[in-house]
Amino acid sequence: MIAALSVSSGRVSAEDDDGLRRLRLSGQLAALEICAGAGGQSYGLEQAGFQHELAVEIDRDAASTLRLNRPTWNVHEGDVRDIDGKDYTGIDLLAGGVPCPPFSVAGKQLGADDERDLFPEALRLVREARPTAVMLENVKGLASARFGTYRTSILEELDRLGYGADWQLLLSSEFGVPQLRPRFILVALRKDKFQNFVWPGPVGSPPTVGEALLPLMGARGWRGARIWADNANGIAPTIVGGSKKHGGADLGPTRAKASWLKLGVDGKGVADEAPSHDVAESHIPRLTNQMVARIQGFDSGWQFSGRKTSVYRQIGNAFPPPVAASVGIAIRRALGASRRRSEVPMKVVA
Repeated sequence: MIAALSVSSGRVSAEDDDGLRRLRLSGQLAALEICAGAGGQSYGLEQAGFQHELAVEIDRDAASTLRLNRPTWNVHEGDVRDIDGKDYTGIDLLAGGVPCPPFSVAGKQLGADDERDLFPEALRLVREARPTAVMLENVKGLASARFGTYRTSILEELDRLGYGADWQLLLSSEFGVPQLRPRFILVALRKDKFQNFVWPGPVGSPPTVGEALLPLMGARGWRGARIWADNANGIAPTIVGGSKKHGGADLGPTRAKASWLKLGVDGKGVADEAPSHDVAESHIPRLTNQMVARIQGFDSGWQFSGRKTSVYRQIGNAFPPPVAASVGIAIRRALGASRRRSEVPMKVVA
């Protein structure tokens, strides 16, 4: 653990302010991540060479997932409003997947009028911590014309604070993820660094759903796995995580389920395990959570904590790690940090 934490007056503060110095002496860059979820962005940024000084997540199961995968990370299970940015002054990167309800269709698109909008908290942390770089991810709804004034106000505030910034809509499928999954991303850097930033370009065609899932679909000896994979020859519709207010795990609304069915997948629920050897070859399978994670760009190195529906929601709401890795590498390059051999965009593997 890099910095021990204490709680006073409702705010989390760092007792050990030597963490940043130790990271920089080791050649790593330090990140403060808010709204970390189940770690999609966290995992990708790690691949890009960022070490977490602190990860903040309010959901109990998602916080447990972070601890499960990285026991040495400093995970604060609580509200981002508890964090005092002054304790992380000069950190290299402030990152986060701020909640999407204010800008999504499902969330009624209330924008700045929605109390769940945490962009103001992110900007507060920018003012307090003065990070060298900022990376905030959201749904494509924020890119719509109705939120133009809102986006401009954020850019103006960042400019006032001394940052150059830009929004970009990235398609996860262009970074090796077998689903379209558009994500709207804000990157800001100190003005002396921003001129060096270049958005990452496509890394190639993604695997099809069948290619990505064949090893998992055939893990229990289902004889129809190969035929199924050959027919599942497209990319997936965007995975929908949903919220605790809705029912159990399924693969999205009616239109999404119809798209899944064209790929040979029953989207009405999530299975506990892959089809066994005695299941008919003509069977239309459901995906397991492990399969859904693969569609989201997670490899087998990242596990999830919680019950079935909670795990599905964690996966479904995640930022695909390969996309986070690619943007993280672009930020690292702009900061002038050398690229280590291990810092390569992640690929979807079994």
